Amino acid sequence: MSFRHRQLSVKECSRTPAIERMRLPMFAIHHNALAYSMTTLGSCMMTSIFSFYYVKLFLNKYQISEGAFHQAQVLYMIWNAVNDPLFGYIQDNSRVRCCARRRLSILYGAPFYALAFLLPWFPWKTYEAGDALSGLHLIVSLFAYDGMLTFVLLAQCALFAEISGQHENRLTLIKYSQIASLVGSCSVLFCGLVSDNMENFPYFQGFTITMAFLACACMLYTGMYTISQYDKEDWKGSGERGQKAEEAAMSLTAVFSMTRQIVTQKDFLCFVSMNFCQVFLVAFYSNFAMIFTEHLIPQGALPSSVKSILYGAGFICPQLLVLSSQNLLRRLGYYRIILCTFYLEALASALVFLLGHQHYNILALYLIGSMVLVQATFSLFNLPLADIIDADLRKHQRSSPLSSMVFGTNALFTKPAQSLAPMLVVTILNQFDYEKLKEGTTSTLDFRPQLQPLHEAMFYLVCLLPACVALLQMLVWRPFSIRDSHMVESKYVET
Repeated sequence: MSFRHRQLSVKECSRTPAIERMRLPMFAIHHNALAYSMTTLGSCMMTSIFSFYYVKLFLNKYQISEGAFHQAQVLYMIWNAVNDPLFGYIQDNSRVRCCARRRLSILYGAPFYALAFLLPWFPWKTYEAGDALSGLHLIVSLFAYDGMLTFVLLAQCALFAEISGQHENRLTLIKYSQIASLVGSCSVLFCGLVSDNMENFPYFQGFTITMAFLACACMLYTGMYTISQYDKEDWKGSGERGQKAEEAAMSLTAVFSMTRQIVTQKDFLCFVSMNFCQVFLVAFYSNFAMIFTEHLIPQGALPSSVKSILYGAGFICPQLLVLSSQNLLRRLGYYRIILCTFYLEALASALVFLLGHQHYNILALYLIGSMVLVQATFSLFNLPLADIIDADLRKHQRSSPLSSMVFGTNALFTKPAQSLAPMLVVTILNQFDYEKLKEGTTSTLDFRPQLQPLHEAMFYLVCLLPACVALLQMLVWRPFSIRDSHMVESKYVET
C-alpha cells in the first residue's frame, strides 16, 4: 500500500468508530455497515441486469456471429483475469489518494462504473446478422464494464477485511450486504416486467438509465461515509507514518515475492479451485437460465409473467437464503455450510435427470432453485477470503493486510470461468443448430420433433454439468483447514 498500518489489538479495534457502530442494539442501524452495503446495492442493480441480459441481447437481438462472440469472450477472459491483480497492486501500493484509499476508489470510480453499464444497451447502428461492429461493441462493453466493476468492487472487498477482524462483525457486514443485494436484485424482476423480458427494447433502455443513476448515487454514499479501522491514520501522515508512506512503493520483485507467498498457501489453493467452479456455475445460470427456460418449457406451461417472476426470484431469493442462515453460520461456520450446498446441488441434479424434462414445473423450480443455491453460496465467499488474509497477515508478520492483492490474485485464477461458461455452452448448443434459431430461421419456442436433439442437449447441460462441477468442488474443498474461525473471538491479538 502507499501507507502502512500497525496491527490493532482487540481493545484498539473496539475503540474505532467502525467497530463501535457495529455493536449497537439489535434494531439500531449500523451506520458503517449500511454505508458499506450501499455499494453492494448499486452494483447488484447493474450486475443482475448485465449478466442476465447481455448474452441474449448480443446473440438474439444484435445477431453477433459465433466467431465474433468467441473472440470477444477470449479477450474478455484475458482482461478479466489480468485486471484484478493489476488493480489489486495499484490499490495496495499507489501513492495516489483515489487509488490508495478504499472509499475514495469507490467514490471516484462510481460514475465511470455506471456509464460502463450503459454501453451494451445502445447499439452503435442497426446491426445486420454477423455484423463485425457488433463484435467490437461486445468487446468494448465487456472490457469497460468489467474494468470499472473490478476497480470499485475490489476496493469494497478490501474494506470487508479491513473494517473489522472479528467474525461477528463480518457477519453483520454480510447481513447488510445481503439485504442490499436482495433489494438490488429486484432490478431484474422489474426490468422483466417493465420491458416484457426485453421485448419492448425502448422501455428496457429507459429502465437501464434509471438503474445507472440510482446505482451511482448508492456507491457515492459508500465513498463518502464508510470507515475502516485503518482510516484512523491520516494518509498524508507525518514523521514515522510519512516515512512508511515513502517506503510503500514496492519493487516488482517484492510484488512477485508476496504473490508467491499468497498462491503457495494450501488453503488459498483449495479456495481458488473451488471458487473457479462456483464462478463457472454462477455465469452458467446467470447467462443461460432464461434461454434454457424458453426452450425447455413450452409457453403454454408457464405464462410470460410467471417466467418474469421466476427470473426475478432467481436473483432475489439467494439473499433471503443467506439472511435466513445467519444463525447456522454462527453455529456451524461457513466451511460446513458451503460443503453441504455441493451435496445438495449434486443430489438435485441427479433427481431431475432421472425424472426427465417432461415435468415442466419441476424443471422450472430446479433451474431457479439451483440458480439461487449457487448464488447464495457464492455470497459467502468473502468470509474464507478474509480468513485467508488474516492468516497471511499473521504468518508473514505484515504491518498491514494485503487485502486487495489477495482478492485480486483470487480473481486472476477464477475470473476466466466467467468467459469459459458461455463459450463452452454456446459451442455445444451450436452443434445442435442453435445458431439457426438465434438467426431467426426457426421460432425459438418451436417444439417440433427436429428440435428434440437441441432440447435434449440443453437438458443434459442443465442436469449433468452442475452435478459434475459439484462433485469436483467436494473434492477440492475438503482439505481447506480454516474451519472454526466462527468460534474465534478475535483475529488481532496483541503480543
